[in-house]
Amino acid sequence: MTDNNTPDTDLNARHDEKMKKIKAARDKMMAQKIDKKGLIIVHTGKGKGKSSSAFGMAMRCVGHDMKVGVVQFIKGGWETGEAKLLKKFPDLCEFHAMGAGFTWETQNRAQDVALAREAWNKALEMMRDPSFAMVILDEINIVLRYDFLPLDDVLAALADKLPDQHVVLTGRNAPDTLIEAADLVTEMTMIKHPFREQGIKAQIGVEF
Repeated sequence: MTDNNTPDTDLNARHDEKMKKIKAARDKMMAQKIDKKGLIIVHTGKGKGKSSSAFGMAMRCVGHDMKVGVVQFIKGGWETGEAKLLKKFPDLCEFHAMGAGFTWETQNRAQDVALAREAWNKALEMMRDPSFAMVILDEINIVLRYDFLPLDDVLAALADKLPDQHVVLTGRNAPDTLIEAADLVTEMTMIKHPFREQGIKAQIGVEF
């Protein structure tokens, strides 16, 4: 018996009937959907998890024997766990960390622009290669924010991308036009962060 004196059998029967209706409605909805499309995916916002989510998808692809290309536009000085792991699958993942570090550390705009252009050329190479099921452009939103790359060049390349290829773009402050062009956009919202509240620096296994 439940707390409201309704027999469990009645409660279970109502639940089962409700689930049947939900399944019928969902089956009808799914019948109208298409099976496959290469997506433009944007992870932005001030909260943690933008790159982490992208690399979670990269590992899913590797698990399904799908080839992934990664270009990191800002991160270059850290030895990250995702790079160490994905580089163990050279046939399924190309990983290129092509930045020189955070812009406030480099203090060299000319160098940052040159490295961003070099990284973008590598990204274009992957985006034109049908062997890549997914291309991750990590922290590209940062270089767009600082005008290290022309936004119009990025939007044009995305508009002309391979039909079945997924392209993931991460970083804070994604431009409105990029958000409009994307198929899937997630904004990470920061509620609490140990760096801000407790003064705890980035840690292995959590941030990198």
